[in-house]
Amino acid sequence: MIKNYLKIAWRNLVKHKLYSAIKIGGFAFSIAACVLITLFIRHEISYDRSYPDSDRLYRAVMSINDDKGDPREGTSFMAPFAPTMKANFPEIEHAGRLLPNPLFGAGSNQVSTADNPESLHEDGIVYADQELLNALQLPMIQGDPQHALDEPNTVVLTATKAGKYFPDGNPVGKVIYLNDNKEKPYTIKGVLEDIPSNSHLYGFDFFLSLAGEPFYPGEQTNWLATNYVTYFKVKSGTDLNQLAKKMVSSVMDTYYIPALQGAGMQVAIARVKSAKLIFQPVSDIHLHSHEIADYDVTTRNSGDIRFVWLFGGVAGFILLIACVNFINLSTAKSASRAKEIGLRKVVGSYRSGLIRQFLTESTLYSLLSIALGVLLAWLSLPLFNQLANKQLVFPWDNLWLAPIIGLSVIIIGLLSGLYPAFYLSGFKPVQVLKGQLSRGAKNPLLRNGLVVFQFTTSIILIVGTLIINNQMQFILNKKIGFDKDQVMVIQGTHTLGDQLQTLKDELEKLPEVQHVTVGDYLPVQMGGVKRNGNPIWNEGRINEDVAAQGQFWEVDDDYLPTLGIQLIDGRNFDKNRAADADAAIINQRMAKLLNLENPVGKRITNGGKNMLVIGVVEDFNFESMRDEVGGVVLALGNSPTMMAVKLNGQHMAESVAGISALWKEFSPNQAIRFTFLDESYAAMYEGVQRTGTIFTCFAVLAIMIACLGLFGLAAFTTEQRTKEIGIRKVLGASVTGIVQLLSKDFIRLVLFALVIASPIAWWAMNQWLQDFAYRIEIRWWVFVLAGSAAVLIALLTVSYQAVRAAVANPVKSLRDE
Repeated sequence: MIKNYLKIAWRNLVKHKLYSAIKIGGFAFSIAACVLITLFIRHEISYDRSYPDSDRLYRAVMSINDDKGDPREGTSFMAPFAPTMKANFPEIEHAGRLLPNPLFGAGSNQVSTADNPESLHEDGIVYADQELLNALQLPMIQGDPQHALDEPNTVVLTATKAGKYFPDGNPVGKVIYLNDNKEKPYTIKGVLEDIPSNSHLYGFDFFLSLAGEPFYPGEQTNWLATNYVTYFKVKSGTDLNQLAKKMVSSVMDTYYIPALQGAGMQVAIARVKSAKLIFQPVSDIHLHSHEIADYDVTTRNSGDIRFVWLFGGVAGFILLIACVNFINLSTAKSASRAKEIGLRKVVGSYRSGLIRQFLTESTLYSLLSIALGVLLAWLSLPLFNQLANKQLVFPWDNLWLAPIIGLSVIIIGLLSGLYPAFYLSGFKPVQVLKGQLSRGAKNPLLRNGLVVFQFTTSIILIVGTLIINNQMQFILNKKIGFDKDQVMVIQGTHTLGDQLQTLKDELEKLPEVQHVTVGDYLPVQMGGVKRNGNPIWNEGRINEDVAAQGQFWEVDDDYLPTLGIQLIDGRNFDKNRAADADAAIINQRMAKLLNLENPVGKRITNGGKNMLVIGVVEDFNFESMRDEVGGVVLALGNSPTMMAVKLNGQHMAESVAGISALWKEFSPNQAIRFTFLDESYAAMYEGVQRTGTIFTCFAVLAIMIACLGLFGLAAFTTEQRTKEIGIRKVLGASVTGIVQLLSKDFIRLVLFALVIASPIAWWAMNQWLQDFAYRIEIRWWVFVLAGSAAVLIALLTVSYQAVRAAVANPVKSLRDE
């Protein structure tokens, strides 16, 4: 019997080639999309689950209310926090520290060895202590994992980097140099397995020891400086809530508040009493940290659980749309199967047998569609990896793949085939054989509802795509307060030492160079760019006022003209004025935070340096537009890792070649490494751009599959109204009139879908835009454009069937009926 079912199913598939191709193709594309999204979600939720005892690993997060009473969460802790907590609380098994802050030399550095004078650039450099290795138990290939970072000036590196710098054998015991500093060699004490791509530590390849001297006098005992990310491994059975309460009470009462009092900052004590300590599971870091302030270097590959749910929902909707197509196309061809069903029933077939027949057909379609869909997903995976910035691989070698595919074939085949099976098997043989097949025309509610669902989903995706793209254009073209065009940023310049100023002087002599500034504090997020958080007061008000939190950047006197930052009051720095060593330029936001109406001539302090304000600059965006512009204090100082060169924009290729040749003269063993500021600015929003691109692809796919469903419904309606169309033509109806007759009902469905989709899309995109401090407004024309596009697409889809029916010979339709 099964063999007979399959034979009939195959004959019907071959007989109706167009409908079969549409069914299988729509299903296959939806399956391919679902497979890709499933691989993406599977990778996202697998982050940081490979550590031994991962259920006992946590990252510390501190929550403190801001001046508005809203909680602000961050991962920066004091240097003595981790060792003090481990010593005081027996529930803590290990307390490790990670220092990714470029202020202290992490991030981008030049690396060389004793055997090779060539200095190579590396981004993945971070400081860590032995306790971190003990807590995470990162697999070590060579060396002693229990003592690899016990000593000062030691390093553990990954297997890939070990092979890169020491291809001939075991590197343990050998040394590397950072930034050509031969006076401070780092001895290699271990080689780790490469950090997997589904780890929030992915990209870190050099772990420098935190043991030894502090970064500045008193740094390791300073309870007011917060720079370290802290990890805890707790003992089994620990009550985390109770432990967190005890720890935050101990920190505040014993260490932090006394430190504030000792620094004369009593007014800050009231705010810190709102502090709460949160134990964030390490497995949650990747997807649940979008509202936590963290160093960009540890979150450059961060995800967002909201996008996981979003893409999961999109996959489900696309699959549902494909199932709807199957139902519509199956019922659309009901007339061609009606006589077959009637004859089967007359000769004794039971309805249950017919249902099994149709379910076998739908399962065969499901099998062919899933096979083709999996193939399409495999072929599309490299492109999807490029779009999503992932390194996903197809799990051909996983034992669960074949059972999952088999189960999917059965489930999708049964779900998509149930309605057609019961619908078709319910035809009454007497009515069918008399040609009175009218049941479908009298029960359009389900089919119309399915089309409305399809186009509601499609319109939501169209609106989402338009708004995401508009927001991106707004960000990339908004006035941001500095000039990012034709600014070449040369990195790794601190390795030049005393020659740095000479290189700057030589660059300024080039005719294509307008300005040159040396400084690590650039208004974009990129590797090596420094950030810091400083409390700022009006001088003499430390004991009376809560500090204004802001950035404190050391720059030179060419910083403002090179980056096109506008002075609105006062003057720029003058390196020939000795008094400017204690001068400051602030932005408008900092003036507002300090309540200074006329800032020039006022004195401010960060608690360590007293400064005279000599200028005020226009606010400029130095972080993502997800955040409001913060306060900035600029001071003359030395931050030599980068050099920004403002070019005149003419003959860019020749300009770059000339600068590269000049660099080669100064640093023959180090290749020039540069980027352009506008490229780095655009790179800050790569994640949003990727989301928009993926959204666009899914929207196009959903619309395409929805059109197949509409095509099926148009075919069904045309079949039901064949006799009516023939009579109308005999009575003189025009082709245009018949096309309008058949099209208007579908246009109504699409317009109804627009009414449903508009508030849903508005709410969803308004939620998404709330992540941006600077955002577009959702305008009415977006919905009009989306609706018009949907109507046009629907009209073009329906028109094929409508015109085909309108131009048909009415004699044939009436004779057939």
